Amino acid sequence: MESPPDETEGSTALAEPANPHRNAFIMMGIGGATIAAFGLAAIAGIFAPFFLGVVLTICVHPLRVWLERHGVPRGIATGAVIVTVIGLLLALGYAMVVAFGQFGALLAEFSDQIAAFGQDVAAWLSSIGVASGEVDTIFASFDPASLLSFLGGLIGGLTGWLSLLVIIFTMLLLMGMDAGFVPTLLKQLYPARPLIVASLVTYGANVRRYMVATTVLGLAQGIVDWIALLIIGVPGAFIWGLLAFVCSFIPNIGYFIALVPPIIFAALVGGWPMVIVVIVVYAIINGVIQSVIQPRVIGKAVNLSQTITFFSVLFWAVVIGPIGAILAIPLTLLVRLILVDSNPQMSWIRPLLGELDETRAVMAQFDAEAKAERKARKAAKAGGVPSGNPPASAM
Repeated sequence: MESPPDETEGSTALAEPANPHRNAFIMMGIGGATIAAFGLAAIAGIFAPFFLGVVLTICVHPLRVWLERHGVPRGIATGAVIVTVIGLLLALGYAMVVAFGQFGALLAEFSDQIAAFGQDVAAWLSSIGVASGEVDTIFASFDPASLLSFLGGLIGGLTGWLSLLVIIFTMLLLMGMDAGFVPTLLKQLYPARPLIVASLVTYGANVRRYMVATTVLGLAQGIVDWIALLIIGVPGAFIWGLLAFVCSFIPNIGYFIALVPPIIFAALVGGWPMVIVVIVVYAIINGVIQSVIQPRVIGKAVNLSQTITFFSVLFWAVVIGPIGAILAIPLTLLVRLILVDSNPQMSWIRPLLGELDETRAVMAQFDAEAKAERKARKAAKAGGVPSGNPPASAM
């Protein structure tokens, strides 16, 4: 007579409490997230500079703490922080204006070569049967002067940039003054909401470590790329070094964005040999900084998987524009703060988001056990002992 089935089978699946409204809650969450995304896209013009001001205020907060710790009055410390941030923004803005001017001169100088390069690409595509008549028409009508007119329109729209800077500077001024009360407010809030306070403090520390480390390493990367391109002889080396610095804030795809322009101009002046040199130099410089140095410096500040990081860049770029790609990591960490870090019931999802320390330990244990098992089978086979259980003797 067969024994009844073990009632403990499937107990793992029955361990969670039944929730008849689970699917409805999931759909409501997806719907709410969609509405929030469209809402942010609608106010991207003010949300993007506002959040940039928040991130900058978080980054310079240690300077305020250091000044106040050394006896500097709170008002002077606030003014010093605001002046520091505005000075950095003005320096970056000046560098971008210089780069725009050089880019316009570069396009004017190489307009004929760029047009010829476009024709060569069109001819090559046609020779392999990829290009269609429409593509040929596009390349045939390509005129580098259109890029100059685009650049002129971009610089001509300086009023929009000025309004954006006014919003950023105003937010820095106001948040810089309000930031002086934040430590005391957190101490007051901690007895009632300790998890929220801890999550806010951790968020600020992680964003600050990520942004400061990325800025310093991106600046080093841009300078090294600039010098390397000068040595190689690629036109517009300063422009491409500045582009490498800006793209260092865009995870995963920033490297490829920064690589395309110097490859094109290297092909115009030096052909394939110079292109290969540029690719190798960029791969070495960016590989060492972004793959070796940056993870060690940032550490666990960004516990996000590579897939989520890549998707966050695309998502925030679509929602709030190009600045969303630069602020993708701080924005994603903010969403995580709201939905996961401040909610103790969501701690189970942390490994799925990228906190893999425990997962790596479990995988290492599995690998060690599998390796030991393979060694045992190999030793048993070498000794002439069959692996597995011996066959049962006949009755």
